[in-house]
Amino acid sequence: MDYTPTIGLEIHAHLNTRTKLFCGSLNNPSDSEPNTNICAICMGHPGVLPVANKEAIDKILQVGLALKCQIADHSKFDRKNYFYPDLPKGYQISQYDKPFCENGYIDIPIQGERGEEYKRIDVERIHLEEDAGRLVHSEDGKETYVDFNRAGVPLMELVTKPVLSSALEARKFAEELRLILRYLNISDADMEKGQMRIEVNLSLAPEGSKELGTKVEMKNLNSLRVVEDATAYEIERQSKILEVGEKVIQETRGWDENKQQTFSQRSKEEAHDYRYFPEPDLPPITISADNGFDLDRMLKSMPELPQAKRNRFMEEFGHNLETADVLIENSDLANYFEGSVSEALHWLQQDSAPANTRDADGKITAESDKKIRELTTNYIVKNLRTLLADTGTGIKNLKITHENFGELIYLIHTGNLSSAAAREVLDEMFDTGKDPSDIMEERGLKQVSDEGALEQIIEEVIAKQEKAVNDFKNGEESALKFLIGQVMAQSKGSANPQIAGELLKKKLK
Repeated sequence: MDYTPTIGLEIHAHLNTRTKLFCGSLNNPSDSEPNTNICAICMGHPGVLPVANKEAIDKILQVGLALKCQIADHSKFDRKNYFYPDLPKGYQISQYDKPFCENGYIDIPIQGERGEEYKRIDVERIHLEEDAGRLVHSEDGKETYVDFNRAGVPLMELVTKPVLSSALEARKFAEELRLILRYLNISDADMEKGQMRIEVNLSLAPEGSKELGTKVEMKNLNSLRVVEDATAYEIERQSKILEVGEKVIQETRGWDENKQQTFSQRSKEEAHDYRYFPEPDLPPITISADNGFDLDRMLKSMPELPQAKRNRFMEEFGHNLETADVLIENSDLANYFEGSVSEALHWLQQDSAPANTRDADGKITAESDKKIRELTTNYIVKNLRTLLADTGTGIKNLKITHENFGELIYLIHTGNLSSAAAREVLDEMFDTGKDPSDIMEERGLKQVSDEGALEQIIEEVIAKQEKAVNDFKNGEESALKFLIGQVMAQSKGSANPQIAGELLKKKLK
């Protein structure tokens, strides 16, 4: 029997505000000594009162607008009561029945039967709450310490509707949300630092069944790859249980990275009663421009979001989905790419540019425009990203300006640099940040495209390589490649191989 997975996600993300959600302590849990960013409020001392951080609320509203959510006219905070060592107050300030944002969606890119397609994943709600502290266990397992730097950090919780149907979709949704958070500068969403945490709720039911299966919750999934792997494993595990006529147990499971399988953590027969009630120390919040929450201004100041940029790159630059995703995975990289294309095209508009790159009206030809875009894409995706990855360099720390990268593309397109020489020049640009034309001149890498200079070299090669000349005249095409190679050797690699090939053919015929 075939089984249909039903998957929902709960995703928490730290907001990158300056201070915590209800106090003035710094929001810097990962880079500070334990228990240094704390105060009486986030430690839950008697007699202190919380004050809501407007910056955090603004950021939640921005996420809601980006995801086309319904924004509440009125919202409030609630107390969620439970006891745990890293929860200093004995309760968490969260939201229950009146979240800031509801009923939104994210369109995730997928590969469909008709090529690149999108699937709409509905978002049930987005609310704001404070995070708990962090437990740190000793190596021998005998002692546990509590670091309260994270207690009170503003935490966004997003809950999808149970509409995902595969492990890949779960990963794609998390990837797209992370991109949106980073584009909006809402959160760094670094899963290795715990800034974004994902829980997967999954059930299986026979295909065509109107009833859902037993829900299993997977927690503490600490990377996008693990989200996909754990979900795929759990679908397979539950399928095998159902195939032999047994029942799936409702429980919470974790992921064992070494064994590449989920494991049971605790059974969950009934939902926990958190005894929610309105937070008495915080007033209800009215979302309006008069109250400092100008939604129209937020919408107008919102940057181009990942989906819009992806679609535009595919239409404007002819990228496929895979290439577009590579370029937009970082907004700084996407901006660098566009800036480099613009600079390369600017070089073609100069009087010194070859005449064949412009038409009779002085406009860049469609062929040159297309080639510039293709070259920029290839050299950033294949060459520059490799240098960044191999050296662990972030795009913000790159020494090559997009002006200089655009000039490099121009030099390649106009035949001043061969592909081999271009890689050599790019390596030095990466190390030093120097201008590509300066490097080219210093190293004598300028490619010879002048027909007069090449003809002299070609005549010398033809005179020396009588056998290869006769072979070519007798129909052996491979002889031409040999002769081009001899021209390249004679010119010490500086000859333009395309022009040399055309001149050779002309001479030999």
